[in-house]
Amino acid sequence: MIDGNYTRSRAVVHVPGKALRLRASAVAEEFARHATVRRLLLAYSQALVAEIMQTALCSRHHGLEQQLARLILLRMDRQQSDELTMTQESMAGMLGVRRESVTLAAARLQQGGCIRYARGHISVLDRGGLETRTCDCYHTIRCEFERLLRPRPLY
Repeated sequence: MIDGNYTRSRAVVHVPGKALRLRASAVAEEFARHATVRRLLLAYSQALVAEIMQTALCSRHHGLEQQLARLILLRMDRQQSDELTMTQESMAGMLGVRRESVTLAAARLQQGGCIRYARGHISVLDRGGLETRTCDCYHTIRCEFERLLRPRPLY
């Protein structure tokens, strides 16, 4: 019997940092007890579903260089840094392409002066230039996260 307390997925951490692991029952209790927690988790879920749908569209309709620019920009936004640590292998896995394809796309972004890429370290040199090389999918995803997750009054 499936009751929603089981998943076949696994979590993969792509960036260093701190994390908190909670029992699902504790999250469920807080979800039921506090409207603020419920509203935040539902808004995040909605934003994440929107990102998944937009990413699926992006992978079907846009070039790899645009997709890679989107991926880098979204990671920068979430890490709030111009320095990222991502291997070509991990980027290829996230984009669903071969590592060699990521190598070529990253080289084009580097030749365009947008990034510097060396041994799993990406430095964004020209964010504006990177934004011009991505598709509208980046802005759609970013706006949806901002719309759903911007701080709101507690009353």
